[in-house]
Amino acid sequence: MPAFPLVTDEDLTRARGDAAFRQQLAVASLQSLIDLMNELRRQPEADTPQLAAQLREGADLAVKLSEIVKKLAVRAPKARRVS
Repeated sequence: MPAFPLVTDEDLTRARGDAAFRQQLAVASLQSLIDLMNELRRQPEADTPQLAAQLREGADLAVKLSEIVKKLAVRAPKARRVS
């Protein structure tokens, strides 16, 4: 399973002062979470109750992250999109 990319202290410091970067960071985190959930879903043991619970937790987190991304987009409409 791929490791989830960690956000560094430098990233957090930069995000505090750079709205566009803050939005990029949130979008990249959401995309990483979705990618990881898709990878987990494809695992042979994907039908276990433990993994199902983890996927539900990931889905809840993805919804929260998407709400954050939406709020950031409203605050910084000129922020660059992550490709």
